[in-house]
Amino acid sequence: MQFNETGIATLTFPPTTFLTMKEPQSIRSILEKTIKTLEIDAPLKTYSIMGAWKEIVGEPVAIHSQPYSIRNRILFIEVSHPTWMQQLQFLKLTLLEKINHFLGEPLIQDIRFRLGKISPYPPPPTTHGSEDQKLNQGTLNRIDSLLQKIDDKEVRRNLREFLIKGARIEQSRSRLK
Repeated sequence: MQFNETGIATLTFPPTTFLTMKEPQSIRSILEKTIKTLEIDAPLKTYSIMGAWKEIVGEPVAIHSQPYSIRNRILFIEVSHPTWMQQLQFLKLTLLEKINHFLGEPLIQDIRFRLGKISPYPPPPTTHGSEDQKLNQGTLNRIDSLLQKIDDKEVRRNLREFLIKGARIEQSRSRLK
């Protein structure tokens, strides 16, 4: 990424990135290559901690703590009470192991805690919840059929949410016309 004198960022890709494709490639492989080229694979992976916090640390800890930021490979966590902050400080190495095990590689080097207000966890998303009902069933079926060959559940879920949001925006724009 380069910045010009006015501060506008421009991305340049090597000519081989897009022009020399001899055989069709899956969208997944193209996305993976693009993410690695842009060097955002590690930050994207680390931010998956936010959505999987309860799964990583367990419900008793997740009720009293919540990650809020990641900077320079340091995970910042808000904790509900000083007693919990002290307890989590004692469990810091165990938490680091669990987090990096979840990520599949040691992307987080340290954890820092601070007192804060912990928001309650939202209920898990449903396959066709009330938000999805704003779209017609045909659109939802098309989205699901596009994503059915993606093996990674988290990637499939995130892409589904992204496509549903895009479809809602498109639906809103068509209503305004």
